[in-house]
Amino acid sequence: MNDHAFEAYTEKDFSNGNMPTWCQGCGDFAVLKAMQRALVRLGVRPENAVLVSGIGCSGKISHYFGGYGIHTTHGRALPVAQGIAVGRPDLTVIVAGGDGDGYGIGLNHLMHAARRNVNLLYIVMDNGVYGNTKGQTSPTSPVGYRSGTTPHGAHDVPIDPLLVAWAAGASWIAQGFSGEVRMLSDLIVAGVDHPGFSLLNVLSPCVVFNREYGYDFYRHRVNHVDLPANSAADFMVIRETTGYPEGLLWCAPRAVAPSAGTENSRITPEFLRTLL
Repeated sequence: MNDHAFEAYTEKDFSNGNMPTWCQGCGDFAVLKAMQRALVRLGVRPENAVLVSGIGCSGKISHYFGGYGIHTTHGRALPVAQGIAVGRPDLTVIVAGGDGDGYGIGLNHLMHAARRNVNLLYIVMDNGVYGNTKGQTSPTSPVGYRSGTTPHGAHDVPIDPLLVAWAAGASWIAQGFSGEVRMLSDLIVAGVDHPGFSLLNVLSPCVVFNREYGYDFYRHRVNHVDLPANSAADFMVIRETTGYPEGLLWCAPRAVAPSAGTENSRITPEFLRTLL
């Protein structure tokens, strides 16, 4: 919810004073900073912002957030956030997690949240590993990635979260890079402003367990997309020819999931239970 009529807030107001325990250089620092900047730009009051996080290194982001924070169980951040979003449409709801949390055990919730078009922003810090448990292969690990679970190199084709979200009906899809905080902040502002489900996949390097795919790797391979695709064919062209696209890739507004308190609302306790 935008609160431009109220007093101005600063980034410090969206920090609770806890010092992050991420490894030095972790891409998650940039995501937290970009989110704080974006909420200030949007004029959101801290008490009207809710950050729901999953499990893993990225899940700790809610520990450092100055608004309301909920740290959920593995893969279940989205159903919790959906209940908040439809039950309290006056709040700004952001979900944050990692690729293991969101594209592994939580993948089914991503697809259903996208098709429902619940009004929230889902930020996924994608580093291609399970960093919190010492770098095992994740759903987005590249073929050949060596880890404790794949000592001879990963052979499974990684998930493409952008295509999965598009196929599930996401009405807003973007990708950012932790090495560019200003761009990340711009994308978060746009994602929060979008009415409906928004997915922001962030190429967020793990500097300890996935050094091959670090900041230098992405800086030389990220390509900015000036305009989002306006058709399925254009979206496929972006995915097949751009390599690592950065920017707003898809925006197709459609009817948003109904919320409590709206006219002819069908939000009931039974409906809320279906989100779990």
